[in-house]
Amino acid sequence: MIVKATPDSLIAAAKAAQKDGKHPPVHLWTPDFCGDLDMEIRRDGTWFYLGTPIGRFPLVKLFASILKLEDGKYFLVTPVEKVGIRVVDAPFVAVDMDAAGDGRDQVMTFTTNVEDVVVADADHPIRVERDETGEPSPYIHIRAGLEALIDRKTFYRMIELGESHEVEGVDMFGVWSSGQFFPIIPVAELEV
Repeated sequence: MIVKATPDSLIAAAKAAQKDGKHPPVHLWTPDFCGDLDMEIRRDGTWFYLGTPIGRFPLVKLFASILKLEDGKYFLVTPVEKVGIRVVDAPFVAVDMDAAGDGRDQVMTFTTNVEDVVVADADHPIRVERDETGEPSPYIHIRAGLEALIDRKTFYRMIELGESHEVEGVDMFGVWSSGQFFPIIPVAELEV
């Protein structure tokens, strides 16, 4: 079912729920499902409504703050509404990364296209999926099951900081952050 209403009520509720610039507590909200909204987040992080890109960044950022993942589906939620949206890949894109320290003491901080900032650590792991051609798609966990696809330039900068480390008996190439090692690819595959 497609909801015919505009997202005005979502905007008003999201603005009312934001406190001190922090994300609303969407994990506590369990409203009834109201249907699907014709909204989509493309792989490059662009948000579309009714087939048109949403050009107002503050509006995109506001919608991103009320995004929730449940059972593999994405919803915009308020205390009284829950509408489904489509997400092509990940809902966010990591567009920058800063690194401090080196080796096991290194700390990598990522910034998303909607200005979320997270440190890669045990609660915000980095993972890399590879398609059938071997092309990597790297992700970092942002919050509550929501991930960011790490863009190509940021991924290249990240792998420049990589090193090999044994993981469960396999020599892996990966990166360290906050005392955690995040494997990217077996070293043996790099040598082929």
